Amino acid sequence: MRGGVDKTLFIKKFNSGIISAQIYLVDIVFGSTSQAKVDEFVNQMKKEFEMSMVGELNYFLGFQIKQVDNGIFISQGKYAQNLVKNFGLSQSQHMRNPMGTNDKLTKDECGMSVDLSLYRSMIGSILYLTASGPDICYSVGVCARYQANPKESHVTVVKRIIRYVSETVDYGIWYSNDTNGRLAGFSGADWAGSTDDRKSITGGCFYLGNNLVSWYSKK
Repeated sequence: MRGGVDKTLFIKKFNSGIISAQIYLVDIVFGSTSQAKVDEFVNQMKKEFEMSMVGELNYFLGFQIKQVDNGIFISQGKYAQNLVKNFGLSQSQHMRNPMGTNDKLTKDECGMSVDLSLYRSMIGSILYLTASGPDICYSVGVCARYQANPKESHVTVVKRIIRYVSETVDYGIWYSNDTNGRLAGFSGADWAGSTDDRKSITGGCFYLGNNLVSWYSKK
């Protein structure tokens, strides 16, 4: 079965479980609830294609994957360290939260403009971290609104996020084996929280059993 949204994801169900394969360019990441199905898949692929096995997945597209008996931990520690270094904030004071509770960004039309390319580069780099960091999802989303005409006040907040990233490079997402198949969702809004147009910012997350599988924050 091919994924409905992600056309590079393939899933096959059988009586005792599933096997899934994710294709990215010339790489394939796959796994199954059955070792026999894994071996069968490998043998079939080797008959059709010239390929090599790299063993258990531990690093892919900037993600570090640690598999243990009771679950899987996914993080982007190496990527986060490089991000902090690339923007020259390795020696800056670390922050314990990505944005102040009373911080309210605006268009700041009277503020001093900054390098547009640099600001967009900072936003893009941090956005990739939200794939394993729901804790920065909201603050990065707020800063991303001002990419058309960024000011110094916006850069200050983005740098604070990066300094927070420097403090939390070991953070990630834990997927526990001790779970179930129940899907639950949670959502919320700040009720006209934008100081520019009084629109609300909404956010939400979804759990499959005990595991966080999806999250978002948008205006």
